Amino acid sequence: MKVRNFIQSFDFDAAEMKTILELARKIKASPLGYRDYLHGRVAALIFEKPSTRTRVSFEAGYVSMGGHVIYLGPNDVKLGVREDIADMARSLSRYIDVAILRTFSHRAILEFARHFGKPVVNGLSDMEHPCQALSDFFTIQESLGGIKGKKIAYVGDGNNVCHSLLLTAARLGAQVVYATPKAHAPNPKIMQVVRHEAKRTGAKIQGFTSPAPAVRGADILYTDVWVSMGEESKAASKKEQFKDFQVNQALVRKAKKTVKIMHCLPAHRGEEITNEVLEGSNSIVFDQAENRLHVQKAILIYLSGSNVGRLHGVRSGT
Repeated sequence: MKVRNFIQSFDFDAAEMKTILELARKIKASPLGYRDYLHGRVAALIFEKPSTRTRVSFEAGYVSMGGHVIYLGPNDVKLGVREDIADMARSLSRYIDVAILRTFSHRAILEFARHFGKPVVNGLSDMEHPCQALSDFFTIQESLGGIKGKKIAYVGDGNNVCHSLLLTAARLGAQVVYATPKAHAPNPKIMQVVRHEAKRTGAKIQGFTSPAPAVRGADILYTDVWVSMGEESKAASKKEQFKDFQVNQALVRKAKKTVKIMHCLPAHRGEEITNEVLEGSNSIVFDQAENRLHVQKAILIYLSGSNVGRLHGVRSGT
């Protein structure tokens, strides 16, 4: 039986993404109906980076469905340092049913998965944040009633969040326009994959080096921090390069009047986004944060291959 992972956005095809999003809708509407779906199962959260939303949403989600969670934080795990990643993965596979990793290196997750032999979920790496992107599209659909004909504008760093947003958009046939400083554009190899998939699905992906043309007529305006964890030494330089990319009222006025504001959090208020915009009536930032819980529960059910998922017409991930 083939083991399914969610390490990269393209680990799911468009039909699977839609299946998971529909399951997330059902879970959000009736969470108690899923309280025993993972009964008797054990998950490990293996985090090289500390986290608030990722840790709590995964842990709360797994426990609320009857499972148990073991947290291995930065002081517990140093992938490839204290012991070989393969040895750790092979040992943990004897104890747990699923591993959720949050790492500095994307390659570390891939190496772990090669030896774990059970579902592995990417809770964030330097290359992708696929659970965030899938949750973002759930929030967009929930807020706008769908993605067809809607313009999503991303303004900021061409980072892991941006990568997964673009990859997921390309797979789902959505429209995303992004604006980044030239020196901080998305990874060229990622963009090659995005453009190839967009041609196949009819997605519209376009990049700019200034925010104004990107946000014009946007239904969604999305940003992220300029300085990611581990980039502290680059903070002063990046803040200078990004100073014209702040999501403020002047920029918001260039989008549709009904534009919805998104941010994956944590936010550095007064840097990439102003407090006025984050707390404004158009902000759906905290709905976005909540939806991580529901979508990740759906992902975990899907990857578990549990028979109970098929009772609700959910195609198993295995």
